[in-house]
Amino acid sequence: MKNIALVIGASGIAGSNLAETLIKKGWETYGLSRNPTDNLAGLKPLAADLLDIETLHAALTNLKPTHVFITTWMRNDTEAENIRVNGLMVRNILQALSPKQSVQHVALVTGLKHYLGPFEAYAKEGFLPETPLREEHPRLDLENFYYAQEDEVYAAAARDGFTWSIHRPHTVIGKAVGNAMNMGTTLAVYASICKETNRPFIWPGSSAQWNGLSDVTDSKVLAEHLIWASTTDLARNQAYNVVNGDVFRWSRLWYRIADYFGVQAIGFDSKIQPLELEMQNDASVWEEIAQKYNLQEKALSRLSTPWHTDLDLGRPIEVMTSMNKSRKMGFNLFQDTEDTFYALFDQLREAKLIP
Repeated sequence: MKNIALVIGASGIAGSNLAETLIKKGWETYGLSRNPTDNLAGLKPLAADLLDIETLHAALTNLKPTHVFITTWMRNDTEAENIRVNGLMVRNILQALSPKQSVQHVALVTGLKHYLGPFEAYAKEGFLPETPLREEHPRLDLENFYYAQEDEVYAAAARDGFTWSIHRPHTVIGKAVGNAMNMGTTLAVYASICKETNRPFIWPGSSAQWNGLSDVTDSKVLAEHLIWASTTDLARNQAYNVVNGDVFRWSRLWYRIADYFGVQAIGFDSKIQPLELEMQNDASVWEEIAQKYNLQEKALSRLSTPWHTDLDLGRPIEVMTSMNKSRKMGFNLFQDTEDTFYALFDQLREAKLIP
């Protein structure tokens, strides 16, 4: 049977890179988002609001996907609202597809907030897990919209008989515009501003993150992991961590990134210096840079998410994840993290998103 993929959130970091990989592998690939674009050859865009079941039914009228990849979420003011809205989005898409009885597998992308807690209690004392993070770590006794999304997948799988997989990446690094969690591009934009204004490239995070071990997830690795779990019998009906497979220290990488952009790096200096404060007045600066270099995106908020970068880099513990479960089941893809960042920066320059 031909594989027909429906990628929910096809314009984001995870979704866009997944769609590109699926198309290269010969999958018939549809991308659903509220405001779809046609900038990926071979992707068949669908427009729908995941909170509006009627628009979902209309968008999916003639589609019978075999595999559904849910890579999107919506940020709200409270975790209670995150749970309501993000759980509803997953429920709606799976309810809309249920009568078709075509879905064989559903893959859901969440993340390390599964272990570290929601935004309101993220990596706080009293809730810090043992590292490396492992999939068998129990859910925290906290409200968490990732748990709500998982539960919607489990309920629909029991109802409709499809298999499932849960994927928990750590800080996805890849090219996307308008993404709510975009550390790689945020750092590239910050470094570009520092270069243009002769400002130092100041480490914004904690001592623990500066000195400790960490890892991240290349968007291409995540794409391959999603496809692997959805097409490998042994891998189905499991939750997985997914990272590059190496570890690094920001105390080295920060200087390497600074060298790439030709800026002066300043490391941890006794206290956290939030990037959100450092960049709070840079919207007009970026407009001038974009105008000077004829860049494609003049709105700083469409490229930079310093609040999320601060969340990651300000954690009071080193954070790294175990890939043992995936390795034992046969997923052995490895990616050098420094190369991940350099490849992203090259892509951003080629796309005229940074100078």
